[in-house]
Amino acid sequence: MAGKNYYAILGVNQKATREEIKKAYKKLAMTYHPDRAPEDKKKEYEEKFKEISEAAAILSDDKKRQQYDQYGSQAFSQGGFEGQEGFDFSDIMSQFRSGMFGDFDDLFDQIFSGGDSRRHQGRRGNDLLYEMEITLEEAAKGAEKVISLNKLEHCKECRGKGATRFASCHHCQGSGYLKRTQRTAFGLFQQTGPCPYCHGRGELPQNSCSHCGGEGVERKRKEIEVSIPRGVEEEMRLRIKGEGEVGEQGSPAGDLYVLINIKPHEIFHRQGNDIHITIPISFTQAVLGDEIEVPIIEGKALLTIPAGTASETLFRLREKGLPSIHGSGPGDQMVKVRIEVPKKLTKKQKDLIIELHEEKLSKSFLKRVFGG
Repeated sequence: MAGKNYYAILGVNQKATREEIKKAYKKLAMTYHPDRAPEDKKKEYEEKFKEISEAAAILSDDKKRQQYDQYGSQAFSQGGFEGQEGFDFSDIMSQFRSGMFGDFDDLFDQIFSGGDSRRHQGRRGNDLLYEMEITLEEAAKGAEKVISLNKLEHCKECRGKGATRFASCHHCQGSGYLKRTQRTAFGLFQQTGPCPYCHGRGELPQNSCSHCGGEGVERKRKEIEVSIPRGVEEEMRLRIKGEGEVGEQGSPAGDLYVLINIKPHEIFHRQGNDIHITIPISFTQAVLGDEIEVPIIEGKALLTIPAGTASETLFRLREKGLPSIHGSGPGDQMVKVRIEVPKKLTKKQKDLIIELHEEKLSKSFLKRVFGG
């Protein structure tokens, strides 16, 4: 068997059932999904994901599998794998470029359905991108938002068909498919593909819809609910399936991607799931110690300042940061204390400081408290 060994790629034997192939693909797809790749292995994971998807698409189709078993992967070299009828790998690749994990069920349906449902539906509509700005509090707690988009929807009069009356396509006798014979170095191969005249629908329009001019689409304003998950990160894309623009002639809609931008906060600074804040304290609090109240992302918390605390000391409030969108537990809040030196002193305050000085308060202690 020349060329690629699709069975070895999926880790199954030559007698594997379709269900075993699907199970093996699912396990590998979950492992090598590019969104799960370390930063230095993005390309490697993408190529591996593409390879296992190619293997699954061939072995899950009985006719393609028979050709592969007889001639090897070179039987599909005419025009390349991506050009094979019934499967478009570009759709697979587009599903995980959202910044979040793609919908694996969609991938399985697309590969293991053999492409039958897609032939009649045609190519789906365009994806849309919408930029949304949220607050840090909304990123922490999650939120429900409503956005308004002016986008292409199926015509309400013809329901996206572009016509109100149809007749059976005489080119394919209403089947929606045409057979094509191709001569290769391995012999004659017969392939069945969507009819180019009726685009796989099996029928031809007899009169155009007057409302949409035969396009099957019209531009409408639509309000869409968007759920912001807790712990969402800057520049993360949220995928809303089927809320992009619809395709022509009743084709399914693309997806809507919501790009998240988080407004800079007045007092908090985010680093991953951790929250950073700087709190001023007095010289007296630093020297004698104190218990202070500090703001956190969801309220307030008590922080103990030990006696003799130096300026720029960093304290950790465990699990007071942001929740993890991946479910690995909340981050921490890091509190940096900065000692404020008074610029104006009363006579009494000056006398007390002079008294401290006369008692030979350690210079190293003062240096440690004030820093520098």
